Amino acid sequence: MSASTRQRCRAGLTALVALAAALALSTGPASAADTWTETGSDRADPLTESQGLTSVEVPADSANRYTGVGTIPIGVSSRGWNHVGDPDESYDGYYVEPYQADSGTAKMYRVQAPDGTWSEYVHTLASGEALNNSWSAITPDSQYMLSGEYGTMTRFLVFPTPGANKGTSPSANLPLASVVNLDHAVRDVQGCDFSSATTLLCSSDDPDGSLFGYTKPLLQIDLSAQPGSSNVTGHVTALRQLPLRSSCSGTFEAEGIDYDRRTGTLRVIVMSPGFCILTDSKTYKFTRG
Repeated sequence: MSASTRQRCRAGLTALVALAAALALSTGPASAADTWTETGSDRADPLTESQGLTSVEVPADSANRYTGVGTIPIGVSSRGWNHVGDPDESYDGYYVEPYQADSGTAKMYRVQAPDGTWSEYVHTLASGEALNNSWSAITPDSQYMLSGEYGTMTRFLVFPTPGANKGTSPSANLPLASVVNLDHAVRDVQGCDFSSATTLLCSSDDPDGSLFGYTKPLLQIDLSAQPGSSNVTGHVTALRQLPLRSSCSGTFEAEGIDYDRRTGTLRVIVMSPGFCILTDSKTYKFTRG
């Protein structure tokens, strides 16, 4: 084989390796990703079930909890906290709702302790941090909480879980503990939940589709370690498009997500376009294939 032929072969091999790496980055290794099959749905009320949901283990036999514009207490909205995102509850009974205002330099987490008492934890924005506060996801050990910024992002934020982490106090700023650095950009993430100590499932309201080849993806984030005081990395895999079915045509909105470890059921809220937001918005149910 001539030198020029060898050079062309090496160039072609380099191009193939680069293409394979790009494909792996955008979709993730198939062997590492779960398959989620739709098994049913429930109507999602646009006032009280349009933002997020979480399954509740404490106390036992509790119903799922939902958030929407109609669940925001007047005493909270009157102080400017007029948007609530996707909540989560720790396995030991701390329920956390994320709040944001239209403007300002802080975001707020409203917490109900296992004894039923409520408190508020405010986080002052760090340099470069977006005001958005779309979701909370508590680690299985209850000590840390992930939260997301809206838009196109390559990181998730990590905080000590307000209330559950005894180093937190309503009278002190809730500090940023670390970040999860993602290996692929994500867009408009509306909710995440842990399915294991190092695996997140996330709902994306991405309206563009250029990041993964389709809009409104269900994402899996595999972490390099459990989140805590040190930064970790997250490998992003797009699993499937969320269901987009309605009697109306137009723009759907993917909302919050919940994984119930007791039943293995994944639930994701998708709000219908136009007038049909009132009639056929759904909380879709999935099981792992």
